[in-house]
Order: sequence, then structure tokens, then C-alpha cells
Amino acid sequence: MATTDKNFVTSVWDMFCSLKLTLFLLISLALTSIIGTILPQGALPPEYVASISTTKLQIYSKLGFFDMYHSWWFITLLYVFSLNLISCSIKRLPHVFKFISQPTLILGEGVRNSSSLKKELVFSGSIDHAKERLVAFLGKEFSTPVITEHNGEYHLFAQKAAWCRLGVYVVHFSILVIFVGAIIGSLAGYKGFVNIVEGTSVNAFQRQNGQQMPLGFEVFCENFNVEFYSTGAPKEFRSILTVQENGKPVPGFSKIKVIVNEPMTYKGITFYQSSYGQASEGSEHFISVTPRNGGAAEKLSVREGAAVTLKDGTVFKLLEATQEVRQFAPGFSGPAARIEVTSKGSTPRTFIAFKNFPEVNAQRGDALIFGYEGSTAKQYTGLQVAKDPGVWVVWLGCALMVIGISVAFFMSHKRIWVVVTKGHARMYGNASKNQAAFQMQFEDISEKFQEIKI
Repeated sequence: MATTDKNFVTSVWDMFCSLKLTLFLLISLALTSIIGTILPQGALPPEYVASISTTKLQIYSKLGFFDMYHSWWFITLLYVFSLNLISCSIKRLPHVFKFISQPTLILGEGVRNSSSLKKELVFSGSIDHAKERLVAFLGKEFSTPVITEHNGEYHLFAQKAAWCRLGVYVVHFSILVIFVGAIIGSLAGYKGFVNIVEGTSVNAFQRQNGQQMPLGFEVFCENFNVEFYSTGAPKEFRSILTVQENGKPVPGFSKIKVIVNEPMTYKGITFYQSSYGQASEGSEHFISVTPRNGGAAEKLSVREGAAVTLKDGTVFKLLEATQEVRQFAPGFSGPAARIEVTSKGSTPRTFIAFKNFPEVNAQRGDALIFGYEGSTAKQYTGLQVAKDPGVWVVWLGCALMVIGISVAFFMSHKRIWVVVTKGHARMYGNASKNQAAFQMQFEDISEKFQEIKI
């Protein structure tokens, strides 16, 4: 029974130490991360919900695809990957540490014969004098050697960057540190969003689960501005924000410019510029109606979605209004409104009424000329709100990973032995990686080695 238990434990241990498991987990994490890139995460946009079937929506929801990075199966993959890294490190690290701390000082005959990097020096002096000269030579050209006497021979061993063999374990440790930072951020952090109308402030935001959460301070939107390319696409949109506590601006956080990729952080909470729009609630829009055959223009006040019936029976409805029409009608700029007009006895017609281009309004040839005169509407800025107390732990892990990868890939453990016998000194070399570069260094040392006068 004990043997069976031991075999089972050994099998489980070998499985967690397996390189095949590491590759399987890495491929699985990479493939499943694609799901989180393709599918929306968090609160689903209504247009996305309308675009897929109810069956797919239910399956995706049950599998956690819409909050993939917090799903039980993705977290399980991360835990198993962490155990895999820890197990591999525990199994191999003692051997590597022993290799570094207890190097091979005496070079056996088998290694000497199989070595591809070796040079021989013939001398006529005493073996002790040769040893002293070669110790000085290695100390100057490579590294101070360790001297070992064995069977009438002197073995001089010198090495460089032995600790670079630990680089891969620094990478392993950095991944674990990043996972710890992510767990801290997941448990103690949060994400949400908030819309702030120009000239107003907020003291709470909405989390991804729909819950309202207080900020503990107020964020006031001083101003919002957006610039467009000639194609109508947004070029840059920026918010001017002020943090307030007890009704007063916080020193150093007054009129802070927030744009995409330049957030504002206060008390560990970061505000990212993510969207914008026109605040329609309570806003009045002004439409002018001018008879083409002459007469005074009539200025009407209307809200979005509202319909107005004119004296002649014509009904017009304000569908939407914007302070910058360029995104809807390239080639035009400034405020405009989309209007639906239904003349008596005719079908509805939809067109855009401009504020800055009255001549375009008049070109439609209708009996009534509609123009847009502006509105009391203000812009709102949409901000993503995030707090991640584990972000510095993640950055620490990233720094360790860069160091570990640099050491593991760009540094090598270089070793040189010189075996001194009566009348002969033979030099051997070895490097853990990048043998071509070490061979050039070894040949340079070999030329000087063969020029030593003993």
C-alpha cells in the first residue's frame, strides 16, 4: 500500500514538474485570452446583445466569457501554472545552486578529451613557478582562479557570471509576483465609469456590476473640448477636471487636463478619458422656420425626440442634435440637427439643418426653410474609473522579468581550467550559452597563453 501511495505521489509530482504541462498551460492561456479580446467584457452594450442569439448569450454567460479574467476556469489555469512554476523551480533549483556553489574544480580525463576548446603550453621551468605565472595570467585576463592540487597536478579553475544560471528562476519568480499583484488588484481593486456634464461635479461612480460606489471626494468638470479630423473622426477629446474636498479645490489637482493615455490619479483612484457626448436631459434646442415666399422667421424651442405642429399643418420632429456635425456630414462643421419633416398630405422626409451653412438649408427648395440656431445643451465627459492597489506589485514583477530575461538570454556562465603538470600546461574552456562568442574570447586568451615565458 505504501508503495502504491508513493508511486501516486511521485506521479503527481512529476506531472507538476513536467515541461509538457508548462507548454500546455501557456498555449491554453494564450488561446483563452483571445476570447477576452474578441468578446466584450463587463457590462454588455445593448447593440451587442441584440446582435447574437439568446442561446449563445446564455452559453457565453454560463462559461464566464463576458468576465473571462475572473472566471473560475481561467483562475484555475493561473493557479495550476503557478504550481507548475513552483514545482519546476523546487525540483531544479537545488541542483543549479549546487552547480554554482560547488563548481567542478578538478577536470577529469573524459572531459579533457571531449572538450572542443583547449590549448597546450610547453615549458621548461619548475611546475611551482609555472603555477604562479598561470595564476597571475588568469587573474589578469579572465578571473582569479581557485587552485587545487590533485595527483601531482595543479588544477586552476576560474569562472565568470556563474549566477546567471539563476536568471530563468528570476523569470519564474517574476511571473508569480505578477500573479500576486493581479490577485491583489482583483480582490481589493475595482473598475467602473462615470459621466460628468460640463459645469457639474460627481462624488460617486457606477461599477461594472451596476452598483453605485462613493469616491470619497468630488470631481468637477470645468470644461470639455473635442477636435476632429477633416473626415469627421475624433482627433482628440480632453477634459479639464478639478478635485474637490469639502467644497474646496484640492491643491495640485485643480484644472487638470485629462486626455486619452494621460489619466489623472488621486488617492489611488485613476480617471481615464474614454468617451464623450452631448447631455440631452433638460436641454432646449432652437429651430428657425422661414417661409420661402417671404415673411418673418419663427424661432421655436424643442427638445430631442419632440414633435411640433406648425400653423400650416406641417409637423417636424427633432431626431438628434450635435455641436459638431463633421462626424455625421464630412465637409461641414459646427452645430446641426437632424430633422424629420412631414408636410400635410406627404410622406416624412429627414434632413440635416445647419447653423453655419444657411445657404445649404435654403437649397432644399421646400416651402419652409429650417435652420438650427443652437441649444442650451452641454457636453459630458465619460471617464473610466479604476483602482488597482496591486499595480505596483505587477510593475515590480515586470521589472524582475526584464532583469531575469536579460540575464537568462544575454549572459552566460564562462569557465576556464588550466591543468599544470611537469613540462605542460593545458587550458580548457566552456560556456553555458553563446559558444561562438566565448570561442572568440577563448582564442584571444589562448594566443596570450601560448606566449607566456616560463
